Amino acid sequence: MLDAVRNAMRLPDLRNKILFTLLILVIYRLGAHIPVPNVDPTALKNMFAQNQLLGFLDLFSGGALSNFSVLAMGVYPYITAQIIMQLATGIIPSLERLQREGGDAGRQRINQYTHLLTIPLAALQGFAQALVLTQSNPPVLTKFGLTTYPLETISIIVSLTAGTIFAMWLGELISEQGIGSGISIIILSGIVAAIPQRVGQMLQTSQVTALLVFVIVSVITIVGIVYIQEGHRRVPVQYGKRVRGTKMYGGQSTHIPLRVNSSGMIPLIFAISILIFPGVIAGYFVGSSNTFVSGLANAVVSAFNQSNPVYWIVYFLMVVAFTFFYTDIIFRQQNLPEVLQQQGGFIPGIRPGKKTEDYLNGVLQRITLVGALFLGLVAILPFLLQDVTETTTLIITSTGLLIVVGVVLDTMKQLQAQLLMRHYEGFIK
Repeated sequence: MLDAVRNAMRLPDLRNKILFTLLILVIYRLGAHIPVPNVDPTALKNMFAQNQLLGFLDLFSGGALSNFSVLAMGVYPYITAQIIMQLATGIIPSLERLQREGGDAGRQRINQYTHLLTIPLAALQGFAQALVLTQSNPPVLTKFGLTTYPLETISIIVSLTAGTIFAMWLGELISEQGIGSGISIIILSGIVAAIPQRVGQMLQTSQVTALLVFVIVSVITIVGIVYIQEGHRRVPVQYGKRVRGTKMYGGQSTHIPLRVNSSGMIPLIFAISILIFPGVIAGYFVGSSNTFVSGLANAVVSAFNQSNPVYWIVYFLMVVAFTFFYTDIIFRQQNLPEVLQQQGGFIPGIRPGKKTEDYLNGVLQRITLVGALFLGLVAILPFLLQDVTETTTLIITSTGLLIVVGVVLDTMKQLQAQLLMRHYEGFIK
């Protein structure tokens, strides 16, 4: 990996791409320290010190949420819009036809729909985050409420929405003129930026043993993530021979690489997003005058507390279920059996059509089981470590670790591809 970076820095065009990417990341990190209007920093600090869930979410924003900056939401509304569009493409026939038959124009149209969907999602998420911060005592936002402070409220929502659009634009600039997938690198920068502060907190509180345990387990987990992320099952494919005039085409053998983890980090995001809502909603009814409502709210808050083993079990099961669900959607969108049949390919010993589809589904479900169980284990691993080491500080979450490893692997592959392309170009010249 270091050799690839060193070789890339020797080439002027690749060096400029790398430096441009670093410049964009510096701009993004500067924006993460610009707070929205009417924020009480003392109340914000106290609220994060008392709420473990907010500290957990702050890991993904690289401290932007604890500052409640204009980039507090990062690019996550855009990620949510992408997930919604992927699910909608498999459900709505018109979007499915646009993706399959529209070519580049169709993909650009779907990308445009995703951008438009990001705006209302960012506004809704910004309003929800601001509303949560006003529930603290004293309130973090001194002037918030559509009825009492309409202009101040609109300015906060617009600032958060504009921050998301700005972060999304920076990510697209990296994709076009830099190295790697821009949106993924933006997320990566936010996660990595929070690590030094977390390590410093553990050292200040004399949690050296816990820090060593986290480092050892993180290294082992990284090895496992790389192994699972790069693991795939090769399904052999044979193409029939075709005679055109006096020439014969086809007849070659190849394979279909079915990945052990085709869904990536999406199941973790699905699961944690759903598990957050019951506790947050129930928190508003804890102090209710109705005894039954207050008791039920307390029970829900306790059940969905991250220190509760019930939460770990539900989280594990939801990650496993969402892994199968999302993998099935992605596989159906690829429509491999029909593509193979149209191109004259077949799996040896398996009839084309329905038999091929059933065979591929069976293979995919078996290898996905391994990936789903691994993702579930990675999801609850930080909570288990917190319980064993008796510490409340997380260096990095399981989802963050999965994102970091995946983005680094993908970026290094793109960098090596760029080097290989220039090597061949120089050889031809």
